[in-house]
Amino acid sequence: MAVNVAGILSMAVFYLFILVVGIWAAKRAQKVERTYVGDQSEMVIIAGRKIGIILGILTTTATWVGGAYINGTAEMVYRPDAGLVWTVAPWTTLLCLLIGGLFFAKKMRSQKYVTMLDPFQQRYGNYIASLMFIPAAIGEIFWSSAILAALGTTSSVLLDLNKNLSMVISASVAMMYTLLGGLYSVAYTDVIQLGCIFFGLWFCVPFTIWNHAVTSLKLTAVKEVYQKPWLGKIDEMFIGKWVDDLLVMVLGGIPWQAYFQRVLASSSSRNAQVLSIVGAFGGCIMGIPSILVGSVAASTDWNQTSYGSVSPFEKEEAAMILPIVLRYLCPTYISVIGTGAIAAAVMSSADSSLLSSSSMFTHNIYRKIIRPKASEKEILYVMKTMVFFVSVLATVFALCTSTIYGLYALSADIVYVVLFPQLVCVLYVPCVNRLGLVTGVLTGTVLRITGGEPLFHFPAVIQYPGGYFQDNYFVQTFPYKTFAMLSSLITTVVLSHISNVNWPERSITEFTMRGRPHEMNH
Repeated sequence: MAVNVAGILSMAVFYLFILVVGIWAAKRAQKVERTYVGDQSEMVIIAGRKIGIILGILTTTATWVGGAYINGTAEMVYRPDAGLVWTVAPWTTLLCLLIGGLFFAKKMRSQKYVTMLDPFQQRYGNYIASLMFIPAAIGEIFWSSAILAALGTTSSVLLDLNKNLSMVISASVAMMYTLLGGLYSVAYTDVIQLGCIFFGLWFCVPFTIWNHAVTSLKLTAVKEVYQKPWLGKIDEMFIGKWVDDLLVMVLGGIPWQAYFQRVLASSSSRNAQVLSIVGAFGGCIMGIPSILVGSVAASTDWNQTSYGSVSPFEKEEAAMILPIVLRYLCPTYISVIGTGAIAAAVMSSADSSLLSSSSMFTHNIYRKIIRPKASEKEILYVMKTMVFFVSVLATVFALCTSTIYGLYALSADIVYVVLFPQLVCVLYVPCVNRLGLVTGVLTGTVLRITGGEPLFHFPAVIQYPGGYFQDNYFVQTFPYKTFAMLSSLITTVVLSHISNVNWPERSITEFTMRGRPHEMNH
């Protein structure tokens, strides 16, 4: 295949522009830093809590609208075995950020935490609470890998560019401006990237709808023309699975450092709430172009295009439906604009994840456990080293595995099952102690793992009611992920309450602190 030279040049200009904005933001951060009273590391992690309301709303929205979000939404609408009713991402984003804003943002910001893990370390001590770092970091790294893989796929389809090269370049650019200015650079580049996503995709949508190979979307929504109606339907036996997927996206989307980093960087508790609530609507609206692209793909007679008579679904290319539609249903110069929109979506989320996981390790693990007496200069050095390390790790995962979306889905489940109930407990249930935390985490993890995972052909040890066998594999239709989450929550609260009633508080504390006298003040 001949490389799309015009498209590559356009991408190069876009990346250069983003890098320039990142450098400008880094210099702006240095000016603010001179007047900032506090740790320099906090300037990098939470921008000195000087993120205003407008910038906060835009960076929160951009963080949510990643490459996996816009590509995955189009794919789910297009798939004949799914459709719009199974495409929960846009409006679960709305519910997720609304709940986060109403119940978590103000509470976290008013306590002046630096990362999402701070309340756990204040309640349970540094060592026990560090268990929460594992699922949080895994989720962030695999999220970065997933969206880098999305860009690689898009570039290979639209620009005939080697997808591995595209992933490496994108990760390198995001890493450079993140290293330079921390959250300030990430936030300001998010604004540019969000504009590219919104205008780029909306600019392409009319060309796809007006293509001669596309039938009326109203007709194909309810009537089978080229495939099943793209509205889709929920069979009665799958209602439990639909509810499970819904709750994983809504509640499991809250305990992420990338989200709380914006909340904690807000200039006030009120602004933290507002950026979540307004960002909720922004994230939902940004999913509309992808929904339209997915419905266009389901309404296309592919025999009338240069793609060929066999549909993308039959070729097992449904995951690439967004770039496929842009390439085969739009003029070349229009599809290049769409590529820029997808690249912007990828980088707006990738940079956030790079900074988030690095921030948690530096602040909660290195500073509080490994080197409590480390200087600010040393902390900043470790922070930059971790940004580089996480960038390399995420890129390697994206390059070396074809199941990265599956890995992200599994890590999202773990965040939902493990982190969400514990975040609720640490903020709202005063009686919870270390015994309850550890037992609750183990309960949720075991129940989730024994429920099986079809993406890795891991069999279900526990076969919940309503499931069925397909190709010798038991398919769960019971909301077993939510069951695991609730079991974790209930176990944590009940066991904590029982242990507090039956054991003197001093005995529990001495037992859990044994061998670590320096933690007695936590």
